[in-house]
Amino acid sequence: MRKLTVERLELAEANAFVRQHHRHHPPVVGHIFAIGAALDGKIVGVAIIGRPVSRERDDGVTVEVTRLATDGTRNACSFLYGAAARATFALGFKRIGTYILASEAGTSLTAAGWRKIGEVRGRSWSCPSRPRVDKHPTQAKLLFEPMP
Repeated sequence: MRKLTVERLELAEANAFVRQHHRHHPPVVGHIFAIGAALDGKIVGVAIIGRPVSRERDDGVTVEVTRLATDGTRNACSFLYGAAARATFALGFKRIGTYILASEAGTSLTAAGWRKIGEVRGRSWSCPSRPRVDKHPTQAKLLFEPMP
């Protein structure tokens, strides 16, 4: 039986994978750490963990899975969510969370022991004083964190 293993990744390598495999988000600019799921030495999924996007959650002890992408390998998503949580706590952070689109089921998060803790309405970052072009989905999102 082939087994997934965790690999430490540089941001450039993780972003290259995200560019190729993520359904609706581009690569990230910064991160705290990145990990990959490897199968027989080949990266089949990546998780990029960074500072929370929300100012309210950016308290110095909370991190966020800002990108997670796989090539479709079975169980790679839940494997990465579990590994990201373990690495986060091992590094001394107190909380980790992630947002998914409200239209997504969250099956991999549930399988990894995470639970929905909130909902956020969708919105644009653009405003009259600082117009922007949205490069992300603006629909509602669900916030998940691992169960204690």
